[in-house]
Amino acid sequence: MTSESGSISIWFFIGFSLLINGILILGAGIYEFSHKPEFPVVLFELHAGAWWGGILTLIGAIYTWFYRPSQSRG
Repeated sequence: MTSESGSISIWFFIGFSLLINGILILGAGIYEFSHKPEFPVVLFELHAGAWWGGILTLIGAIYTWFYRPSQSRG
């Protein structure tokens, strides 16, 4: 993975986008634990929002960490 001096990898921005979206989805999923919807979907008890939010947050954090601009690539 070579990059020119002063350029930022597109994977950093993808990771940042996944991180932000994951945090938002995770927050909505956690909110649903205490505020049950009036008409829940069929598999509501699986809490898919919390799971997907957590997975996206984790993947986004990993990508953001590994492709951060301050990392030197000898």
